[in-house]
Amino acid sequence: MPLSTPPARSRAHLLESIGSPADLRKLDTGDLPALADELRNFLIDSVSRTGGHLSSNLGTVELTIALHYVFNTPEDRIVWDVGHQTYAHKVLTGRRDAMASLRQYRGLSGFPKRSESHFDTFGTAHSSTSISAALGMAEAARLRGEDRRAIAVIGDGAMTAGMAFEALNNAGDIHDTNLLVILNDNEMSISPPVGALNKHLSRLLSGRLYNGARQIGKRVLENLPPPVIELARRTEEHVKGMVMPGTMFEEFGFNYIGPIDGHDLESLIPTLQNLRTLKGPQFLHVITRKGQGYKLAEADPILYHGVSKFDHAAGIATGKDAKGGGKLTYTQVFGDWLCDMAALDKRLVAITPAMREGSGMVRFAHEYPDRYYDVGIAEQHALTFAAGLACEGLKPVVAIYSTFLQRAYDQLIHDIALQNLPVMMAIDRAGLVGADGATHHGAFDLSFLTCIPNLTIFCPADEDECRQMLYTAYRHDGPTAVRYPRGSGLGIEPARMMNELPIGKGEIRRHGKGCALLSFGSMLGTALQVGEELDGTVANMRFVKPIDRELILQLAAGHELLVTLEENATISGAGSEVARVLHEAGSPVRVLQLGLPDRFVDHGDQAQLLAESGLDAASVLDRIKKAYQVNS
Repeated sequence: MPLSTPPARSRAHLLESIGSPADLRKLDTGDLPALADELRNFLIDSVSRTGGHLSSNLGTVELTIALHYVFNTPEDRIVWDVGHQTYAHKVLTGRRDAMASLRQYRGLSGFPKRSESHFDTFGTAHSSTSISAALGMAEAARLRGEDRRAIAVIGDGAMTAGMAFEALNNAGDIHDTNLLVILNDNEMSISPPVGALNKHLSRLLSGRLYNGARQIGKRVLENLPPPVIELARRTEEHVKGMVMPGTMFEEFGFNYIGPIDGHDLESLIPTLQNLRTLKGPQFLHVITRKGQGYKLAEADPILYHGVSKFDHAAGIATGKDAKGGGKLTYTQVFGDWLCDMAALDKRLVAITPAMREGSGMVRFAHEYPDRYYDVGIAEQHALTFAAGLACEGLKPVVAIYSTFLQRAYDQLIHDIALQNLPVMMAIDRAGLVGADGATHHGAFDLSFLTCIPNLTIFCPADEDECRQMLYTAYRHDGPTAVRYPRGSGLGIEPARMMNELPIGKGEIRRHGKGCALLSFGSMLGTALQVGEELDGTVANMRFVKPIDRELILQLAAGHELLVTLEENATISGAGSEVARVLHEAGSPVRVLQLGLPDRFVDHGDQAQLLAESGLDAASVLDRIKKAYQVNS
């Protein structure tokens, strides 16, 4: 039985007639529900072929149609928070035929991207930036005397971040700026949402007292004259304002409207039309459902949040039906180690900024719920919270993506490193991450971490070394960072036994002559392959800080060329540390520093991106030959 069957409609192939929002606005409002059904089925089919974000996009189909139908886009600016819900937006803004290239090398980005379309008014992919950006656009319009609107669409998960409230606070103080904030409330971030605000919203919206009173009131008023019904409606709005979350947003200076059904175009369109005529900061609260219209995604929105290619008729295989036999990922190595370490040390507590599934913490959250903290999308708080725990003798482990650690840099320096607190950071997605692209590549962590005093930086080269480094970092009395890539490594099965590694000591993995390749972390496989080709020496450096000065000078004394390899920006990265050691020692040996180029690397398959960056084996070999005339 098909899981999603389009209903009968009076006009066929509405979607094919939409080349831009201008075409959309030519339709009658009565055609829009059929268009929504067609668009939703297109997205299910398209994403099942390319992979990408599914649940979030199915949940915003009607909202996207309504926004482009009512507002004069792109003259009116729409800023999508995070942006993983913008596939319908891409389809309606002239990119329908390009959806087959979504998240693929040189294809469409999975997020809004200013260089891709003038309808993408602001590039997003990190959470909670939309209100700030839209406020800037609205204020620019006011200063220029332009009559246009700025709309920020933000989810309830993103609304937990402090940056969103900083923007609300600022916006409410600028009373004549035409800003519309739309809270897309689906009671769902990537992981289940957390925090007092979310619980407050959910409790009030679903409360039996409020909803029961409404239903009774409707029955009582059914046979009364229209003026009385209108008076009751206005009274309900006033009473609702005393108990509903609108009170809080109105305290920020916004005119609060809602909540309304985000899948009901008959409610959405007139509400947006009214809001478009209002001046000053407006706040619209819409209720949507992740996975709307696709039963499997509705039932398990987390599973269908980010998907690989799948059969949308059969759904994503899970459990016994899922394909097995693949290599263990670094994320799984971390998740297993975390549970094993927690069993040995009751001081261990684990923290994630809303990335339980992505960081491999589902098992830990189940087995040690009292020692597990999902702080929401609040990276700054996560690190300072960990610092407070460490002050009281606990051993916090913060699981965080490299790209999200960037958001908590001051807290890392000021609250953790300066006080030399034993907070361990397990940094996932270090290096190139593939289809999520430039916003999610962990390209800079070695560069911005190496300069921080007191911090020890580990770069495991394989799965077993990752487990041993996690143990070593946890045992260290000071701040530590273990950075590892997305996906699997060399296929080395981690040993059950955990042993401390000597901090600041690398190892020689292959003895050769002529040139020495100094590999940091994920580049060891490539270094060994190139080393075989050149009969060169290969060192697994293991640590960036403290770096193995003795090993570097030993290699410099016996080789004519040192080549550093890292999946991090070349500027100020691990290779720079090697060059610094050699300079301080007065060594004349030449150094070729290979890493990510000084530009933002786009999205695509990881292997393709490594080759484009000159970090695949063939490119490394060619670059060494050019730098040092070695005959093959």
